Amino acid sequence: MHRRAALTSTAVALAALVAGWAALTVPTANAETDTAPPAATGPARTRAADPPPATADATTPATIPATGAPAAAPVGSPVDRHGPLRVCGVHLCDAAGEPVQLRGMSSHGLQFFPDCLNPGSLAALRTDWRADFVRVAMYVQEGGFETDPAGFTRRVDEAVETASALGLYVVVDFHVLTPGDPLVNLDRARSFFAEVAARHAARTNVLWEIANEPNGVAWATIKSYAEQVIPVIRAADPDSVVLVGTRGFSSLGVSEGADETEVTDDPVEAGNIMYTFHFYAASHRDLQRETVARAARSLPLFVSEFGTQTFTGDGPNDLASATTWLDLLQRLKISYSMWSWSDGPESNSVFRRGTCAGTDFTGTAVLTESGAFIRSRLRG
Repeated sequence: MHRRAALTSTAVALAALVAGWAALTVPTANAETDTAPPAATGPARTRAADPPPATADATTPATIPATGAPAAAPVGSPVDRHGPLRVCGVHLCDAAGEPVQLRGMSSHGLQFFPDCLNPGSLAALRTDWRADFVRVAMYVQEGGFETDPAGFTRRVDEAVETASALGLYVVVDFHVLTPGDPLVNLDRARSFFAEVAARHAARTNVLWEIANEPNGVAWATIKSYAEQVIPVIRAADPDSVVLVGTRGFSSLGVSEGADETEVTDDPVEAGNIMYTFHFYAASHRDLQRETVARAARSLPLFVSEFGTQTFTGDGPNDLASATTWLDLLQRLKISYSMWSWSDGPESNSVFRRGTCAGTDFTGTAVLTESGAFIRSRLRG
C-alpha cells in the first residue's frame, strides 16, 4: 500500500511449526477459481455444488524439512488441485495448462504483526476461508529485513513451510516501499533471493514478488532491477513464477501519470513473469479499473495487494467499489490477495484487536467489516 500508519514493532517471533496439528477439513473447490466467471458487471456468482469429499488423509500436514524433497500437498488442497503454476499468455495457468485465479490474503509486515502468521491462522485461511494462497510481506526497511537479515529470512522460511504443509501457495514478497527506488536494495535482494530460492527450490507452490511498490522512479529503473534479480532466482529455481512490481506503487504507472504502455512497449526480458497491480477500493475506481481491463489484454497481471478502504489502509470501507473490482478480476481471471492478515487498529485489518494472540481464527465473530467481506467472498 502507499503509506502505512505508524505501528509499534514487537520482538515476538513468528510462531514456530508445531508437531501436533488440529484436524483440518479438506476445502472444497473454489467457485471463482474452478468455474467460468460471470460478466464483470454481474452479481457475485452462486457457489457451485461441492464435489465429494476427498477420501485420502489430508488432516495432518507433515512438517517440511528445510532441504530435500518436500512432502506431497494434502489431498484436496489448492496445490494438490492445481499443481505447479506457470504463465501462459496473459494468464496464470495450472499444471494442466488451464487458466486459474488464485485468491488469498496478504500478511502485514512481519515486524508489526509477528504472531498473525501461525499454523492455526493459516489452517483457518485454507479450510474456513477457502483461500488458495498467502502472501508473506517481508518489509525491507521500517524495522524489517535490513535490521536482521537472518532473523527475517528465518521468519519467511517458517511461513513458507507452514503454508506448504497445508497445501497453500505462497507469494514471498520483498516489500520495498520507502525508498521507492528498488535499486537501493539490489544487493539485499540478491542475497535474500539467492538464499531462499535455493532453500525452497524443490517446492512447486512458491511465487516470488521481487519489489512490492516501486515509486518515484522510471519504469526503466524498475526493469533494470528486475533483470538483475530474476536471474538470481532462476539460478536456483528455474520454473517458478516471478511477480514484477510496476511504477507508481504498482499501479502500472497510473499513480504517477503514466499507463501500461510503458510496460507493453518495453517489457522485462524474462519468461514466466507477471506484473503486479495494487488498488485500494475507496481511492481507486474507474480510471484504475479501465487500465486493468485494457492492460489485461496484453500483460499477465497479478493483484498481489488490494484493500477495501483508502490507500492509507484506513478509513471507511468502500465495499461496493471492492465488489466491482473483484467481479472484474473474476471475469479476467486475475489472481488477488487482500491486505491485511492482521489484527491492528486500522480498517484494513481483517481480525479484531487481540485475535492473533489467541487460537480461534474461524467464523465471523473474530472479524472486522473488511474481514467478514473478504471471507464471504472467498467462500462464496
